[in-house]
Amino acid sequence: MLILTGFSSGCGHGSRSDASSSRSDAQAPRTSAGGSSGDTRSQPTDSPTPTASPSSETAKPLKDGTAVLISCASLDDPYATVEVRNPNDRDAVFTMKMTFKDAHGFTMITHTAQVPVPAKDTATDRAAIAGIGTGRVDQIASCEVNPRATADW
Repeated sequence: MLILTGFSSGCGHGSRSDASSSRSDAQAPRTSAGGSSGDTRSQPTDSPTPTASPSSETAKPLKDGTAVLISCASLDDPYATVEVRNPNDRDAVFTMKMTFKDAHGFTMITHTAQVPVPAKDTATDRAAIAGIGTGRVDQIASCEVNPRATADW
């Protein structure tokens, strides 16, 4: 009844009746806030469970991947292509190493690249000879790739 009286007298006159109606309104939300606090308590209990799963998953050390030479650089295609495989259940970045050798077996260029690879998938790295070294594609006789791609993160 105070609420009804407060609203009806608040419409006709000044601030005293508004103050009494605001006191009544302030009491009503406290009651409803007490009812919703039970809901608030149950929500934090649910939220740590999903948060704990990813952190324990991220705590696992990453396994190294593998790297396979797909094609060596040539005059027709001055790119060397390497495929990197990720054996992990999460996305990772791998460092792969490749060397370009001349006809005598001497290393002309050593190329290292970081390759992001989705979980349980493969990605390719195409290295342009002009961008990583001498640019003398005609002197490259072979390409070698370290079969182990080191997991960085």
